[in-house]
Amino acid sequence: MAFDAGMLYAVVHELNTCLSDGKVEKIAQPAKEEVSILFRHFGESHRLCIRVGSDAPRLSLTAQVKENPATPPMFCMLLRKHLGGAKLLSVTQEGYERVARLTFSGYDEMGYASQKHLIVEIMGKYSNLMLTDAADRVLAVLRPVDFTTSRRRQVLPGMTYELPPKQDKFPPLEETEAAFLARYARANPDTLCEKYLTATYLGTATQVARELAWQASGMTDATLGQCPPDKLWQAFSQWFRALADKQFCPTLALAPDGRVLDFLYNPVTYYGDAANTVSYPTFCALLDACFGAREQRERIRQRASDLWGITERTVARLTRKLEAQGAELAEAEEGQRYQRMGDLITANLWQLKRGDTELRAVDYYEEDQPERIIPLDGRMTPAANAQRYYKYYTKAKHAKEYLTEQMARSREELAYLETVRSFLEKAESEQDLVEIREELYRAGYASRMKGYAPPKQLKPRPIEYVTPDGGYRVLVGRNNIQNDVLTFRTAGKGDLWFHAKAVPGSHVLLLCDGAEPTARDYTFAATLAAIHSKAEGDMVAVDYTRVRYVKKPPQAKPGFVTYSTNYTAYVSADQRIIGD
Repeated sequence: MAFDAGMLYAVVHELNTCLSDGKVEKIAQPAKEEVSILFRHFGESHRLCIRVGSDAPRLSLTAQVKENPATPPMFCMLLRKHLGGAKLLSVTQEGYERVARLTFSGYDEMGYASQKHLIVEIMGKYSNLMLTDAADRVLAVLRPVDFTTSRRRQVLPGMTYELPPKQDKFPPLEETEAAFLARYARANPDTLCEKYLTATYLGTATQVARELAWQASGMTDATLGQCPPDKLWQAFSQWFRALADKQFCPTLALAPDGRVLDFLYNPVTYYGDAANTVSYPTFCALLDACFGAREQRERIRQRASDLWGITERTVARLTRKLEAQGAELAEAEEGQRYQRMGDLITANLWQLKRGDTELRAVDYYEEDQPERIIPLDGRMTPAANAQRYYKYYTKAKHAKEYLTEQMARSREELAYLETVRSFLEKAESEQDLVEIREELYRAGYASRMKGYAPPKQLKPRPIEYVTPDGGYRVLVGRNNIQNDVLTFRTAGKGDLWFHAKAVPGSHVLLLCDGAEPTARDYTFAATLAAIHSKAEGDMVAVDYTRVRYVKKPPQAKPGFVTYSTNYTAYVSADQRIIGD
């Protein structure tokens, strides 16, 4: 997938249609390399997304509203200073390059009319965003480029903006048939058609070149010699004539399993049966469908990195601790042997004297009564030797009790952290992470959360569904704090409580106030419990009971409960069963 010059050409047309003469209302920077600008245009609001990170850089409208940091970055503050309240005059593409220029009209700090430009370069890992004045002097740059980064071209505040160095390629929108055939005749016929087109024509993505080769020869990996020049020109001219005439068809190619394979401004056919193509009415809808969910997951993953670090380090520490305690417990299990040795010495005191270094005695604890050799300390009396072994036994007994208790606590903490990791995997918003941070804080992990300040007030927002038959509300906890709130504050004693058996997961409450739902409603709630858990497969065990039978032990970790008088249902953990 590539946001090539053709895609930028199409998006620029859509931006001019939707944003020309629009007024800037808000500017935000939800991520380090992403800027969001809200425009007001003839009574409607439109949000422009400018992303210049190496991962999926692009310029497009978006319907997604992203969470912003509490403190705006400096670049965002500069944009607000210069562009706040400004009017967008036009969006243009620099030649057929992957560079777009947004021209704004506004007023400077002295109240004089001024013009500013926002220049967006969509060039893979070299993508960038610059704010310039009317004379193209750089006022701010999102990713400064100095001599240490590039010796060919620097982009720094105070410098005059220059376009990236020109490539020795030809603009496809200006190509003629004669020139195309002449270039074709001079090329090596053994060259792959795909590589020839991308190396010869500006801004031509690999996907476009493959489509043209496919239309000319029926093969994506055809050489120039396998592509008749007249057919290749026909495919080339039709493709770029449609682009020049602004005949766009925003298209998404999906693999059978739902993975995004490609996005283009016109339909692609070379995938054949290996892909399903979906058309969208706008490029805004296309790019949101292509990148929205993926970027949301990535953003949440980055913001949860500290929480993952806390849980991973704690799990590793507890695992090592359990291994060491297990080894000590194995030694403590030998305590019974020490007691037996003390008993044998006591039973044979009559034949021992000070100075003996061993005792040979019949072990009457065993059925075959074998002879045992018990080491003795010759400096001690026989009775003192017996007492020494009894002390070893007492020490081992106490160690066994202590280690058993400590290992139980470690296993309990590991089980709790597994639930936290499960909820981290399913976190969908910054609010989810705020609640998980608060949960870890309350659970005693404050010392590992540098600079954490508890929120003044948390308003848990559980996931809510409605059953298909009775129309009962079903609430699903997003984390352990919500689990406790739902089970012990929100639900009534007669409501139904569901939880996947023996695996981390959400508390699911079917609010029926003592009524008896239908079997279909029971299955619906049990399926939600299976889906919102670590369980997988078509036979997931889900326990359910009335809330009155669910108890929380004293000093228990968040989310931990005990329950009785329960039943077990077996359902599938398949999201498609309940829909979106």
